[in-house]
Amino acid sequence: MTLSKAIRFAAMAAIPVFGQAQTSLTSLTLSGPPSLPIDASPPLNPALGSFSIETAFFVEYMGNESYPNTLSQNLFENLKERTGIAPEVRIGGITADSTFWDPSLDVPLYNFIDDTGALINTTLGPQFWKSVKLLPEGAKIVMTLDLESLNYTGALSVAEAAWKGLDGSSQISRFEIGNEPDQYYLDLDAQNYTAMWEPWSVNISKALDIDYPEFQVGATVIDPLWPYNTPQAEAQFDCVSALAAGADDGHTVKTCSEHTYQYSVCDPTRAAVATLTNLVNHTRLAEYLDLWQPRIHSVREQLGPDSFVIGEFNSVSCSGRANVSNTFGQAMWLLDTTLYAASINVSRVYVHQGGPLALQSSTQLNHGGLSLYNLWYPVDNQNGPIQVFPAYSAYLFVTEAIGYSKSLRIANIFPGRQANGSSITTAGGDPSAGQISVYGFWDELAPIGLEYPTKLALVNLQIYNQTEATPRPNVTIDISSYLPRKNQEVTLRRLQAPGADVQFANLTTWAGQTFASGVAEGKLVEEKTSSGQIEVEASSAVLVYW
Repeated sequence: MTLSKAIRFAAMAAIPVFGQAQTSLTSLTLSGPPSLPIDASPPLNPALGSFSIETAFFVEYMGNESYPNTLSQNLFENLKERTGIAPEVRIGGITADSTFWDPSLDVPLYNFIDDTGALINTTLGPQFWKSVKLLPEGAKIVMTLDLESLNYTGALSVAEAAWKGLDGSSQISRFEIGNEPDQYYLDLDAQNYTAMWEPWSVNISKALDIDYPEFQVGATVIDPLWPYNTPQAEAQFDCVSALAAGADDGHTVKTCSEHTYQYSVCDPTRAAVATLTNLVNHTRLAEYLDLWQPRIHSVREQLGPDSFVIGEFNSVSCSGRANVSNTFGQAMWLLDTTLYAASINVSRVYVHQGGPLALQSSTQLNHGGLSLYNLWYPVDNQNGPIQVFPAYSAYLFVTEAIGYSKSLRIANIFPGRQANGSSITTAGGDPSAGQISVYGFWDELAPIGLEYPTKLALVNLQIYNQTEATPRPNVTIDISSYLPRKNQEVTLRRLQAPGADVQFANLTTWAGQTFASGVAEGKLVEEKTSSGQIEVEASSAVLVYW
């Protein structure tokens, strides 16, 4: 199906940059109805909040068989404990397109770096798969193969080694051929990409004796043009145009992936607007992700309800920005991004972890060390010591919201959707000016069925910094219309920090506990109330359940 046949959405091409609202909303009443909205998602994938780790940095994250990185192991296990399913991990990124296999290599991974400091290529050896197996038991892998070198034999050798080293389908979820091929020097379009990608996927499947779809197509990164139903937009190289060109003619495609980076420091022009105030706002976040809705609709119609993923994303491309990507504000952004993406039928999102790479951009701000947008630093590096950043806590919220349910569905109930499916914006009547976002979770297997949600996520994105001398604003949200009984007792767990500008996990709490050491520290804090009124302070979020 072409984009012109997809459902129509409001124009979002020119997304304005604006500052913090002058006044904040102090109260909000959710009006219902409480039953499952027609635009709710299908059942959420328990691995909704997943990870993408740059191939060249994977061993820094997980360590090796002799010296496993226990910080990373603990942080992954925390998430698995909350859903029973480990986050998926994509091994990929720009370095995947210069990664090769050497069965005689006596270390897990070797990066060749030239005299200028540029990482030229990465070589994997047999011990690499032992590092991958340090992830939680049952963790599924998306393995990215090199396409840009146009070396099919090299891609096949990595695929064969991974299939053997990771026990095939028991750990490998999907193969991905190429990273961001719409950015290659080859100047690919959907047709010549598909002319390579489709036979490679078929032949690798045959070589591995795989007789079912095991590949992820796309991995493109250029934002969709708007309006979506113009000749220029339809000519873009993306998942939909690749499928239209025959990428799945060999029935190898399981999922489609596209990458999203809302802001960038790859050049000075874009760096100028990569600010915390611009990042942490629901209107801007939703308008950006809504650009993908026609593609999501088309891919799901062709491949099924669990088929569209954001296979790599983060706040600011070219490795993040100091005082933006490494703050509690990023935690608020990550939480709202993950939940909003799920509400528009994105199956999984893979937050990217890695380091600045010289070949990304000659004008980027960051050089060396690990990326400022990483959720933690597993090793000491030039950008800081081993540490956990506040943004990690957003995934704790997400995994606890999902829990062990396999039948939980989500909808954005405030500010909600326009009739055409796109988000209600500040200009379109959101009285909070993008500061408040509320999500409902319905479980068809719960005793109350789909007539009422079983959980709510209340997110207050209003920026409040710990350096401010004024009292911290809050909003009181009346959730009474969504509760199954009058005076229903509910339990609250809060995601909090002294301010959006906080950069330390030991000042960030989820349900009263910190995770700076990789494990929960402190007493678990829950609140009970039956008033139907929930106070949510600026730069914080609350999970409400009953």
